[in-house]
Amino acid sequence: MKSITAKLVRSLETGSRLKCADNSGATVLQIIAVKGIHGVARRRPSAGIADMVICAVKKGDPKIRHEVVNAVIVRTAKEYRRPNGLRVAFEDNAAVLVNEKGEPRGTRIKGPIAKEVVERWSAVGKIATMVV
Repeated sequence: MKSITAKLVRSLETGSRLKCADNSGATVLQIIAVKGIHGVARRRPSAGIADMVICAVKKGDPKIRHEVVNAVIVRTAKEYRRPNGLRVAFEDNAAVLVNEKGEPRGTRIKGPIAKEVVERWSAVGKIATMVV
């Protein structure tokens, strides 16, 4: 996984619910685990922009519901700071379903995504309609 330039805020803990921002069939996801987190005793794993997480599909098409999937977080409501001093925050928390290699399962992303996601996951950036 490639590093990103912004100072990340890990605002989404395990158990948090997200919108699914692509057209894969899922609508609501719940974070089960965060990939690449080694952890500290009694600290809940948390994730931020451009992190890969393991999610359970809570709402969506019947064939994808209750599946355990990989996802990349593309928007968070908590603001974070970029190196040029700009602070970025979105209206909601959202993720895009991907496979193990980081290639998206859907063909289109609804809404804006952060440019830090495109830095780390270029395949996700190829299907995005708007990058902020």
